[in-house]
This record gives sequence, C-alpha cells and structure tokens, in this order.
Amino acid sequence: MPVTVKWGRDRFSFDLPAPDTLLSAVRHSIAAYTQLPYSAFQIIHDGAVCADDNAPIGAYHLRPNSTIAIVANQDMPPPPKNSEHAQIAAIHAELAAARADLAPAQAALLRDLADRPRAALAKEHSRIAELLLQALLRLDAINPEHDWLIARADRKAAVKELQALLDELDAEWAAAQ
Repeated sequence: MPVTVKWGRDRFSFDLPAPDTLLSAVRHSIAAYTQLPYSAFQIIHDGAVCADDNAPIGAYHLRPNSTIAIVANQDMPPPPKNSEHAQIAAIHAELAAARADLAPAQAALLRDLADRPRAALAKEHSRIAELLLQALLRLDAINPEHDWLIARADRKAAVKELQALLDELDAEWAAAQ
C-alpha cells in the first residue's frame, strides 16, 4: 500500500515498507526520489517531526495510505514545476486515489446490483461514473514530454486501469436491465 509524500505543492507516493523498517530507509528513498541531500529536510507525519532515523517507522504510526510532508531544514529548492518526476507523482497520486476510493465503491455497487433494484442504485452509479470520468480527465491533462518514457508509460497504464473500471461499471449496469 502506498504512502503519499507532500513536497510543497508536489505529491508523490511510494510503497510503504514493513513497520520495523528504520526511518532512515524512508528518508533515503525520499532523498533519492527528490534528489535532495539526505539531511536537507525533515519528515512530518500527523503534525509530529519524525526525528530519529534509527527508529522503526511503526513508532511514528506510518501506515498504508498515510500522508507525510517534507519540510526544509535549510534553503531547499522548491519542487520542479514541470519535471518528469512531478508528472509521475501526479499520475501515481491520481491512480492511488482512484484505487483507494473509487475501485471499492465500484465493487460495492456491482455487488449491490445483484441484490437491489437498479433504480435504487442509479444515483450511486452516476456518482462513481462521474468521478471516474473526472479522474480520466485529470490524467488527460497531464502531458508528458515526448522523451519522458516513464511518465508516458505510467500515464497510459493509469488511463487503461481507470477506463477498465468505467467500462466494467457501464457493462454491468447495462446487463442489470
């Protein structure tokens, strides 16, 4: 499960390691991803500074779907406005949000479709379909440079995944008539 990292206005996510993993490993991952010096930032979670790099991340209550923030210790450059990393982070954040919120809602609706009348679920169907379309539009607004192969591939995979959810929703809805 991912953890979301806020860096200024930028967001990116990565898979959370085991709870007994030292905070230093998370700091190294963030430093490598952002290309910032290891000691140039603090990690903040739930309003508290995660100060002891030798403590396990479980001691800071970092769990899947947690959000942490990076705060500068010194003059730190702002996150790049339009870099490949920023676009990849935006793609992953959009996909993580859809997986966390929309995919379970869609699965619940499809389960309920077998037991409840279609008319009783129409509003929920419209809500989920609209939110999936909005997520697809936000992904469509991300326009990676031609030579940013990773960002282009990640965007394509995210669009396919969300489109598949929408197609499944519409197909099951139509079949329930």
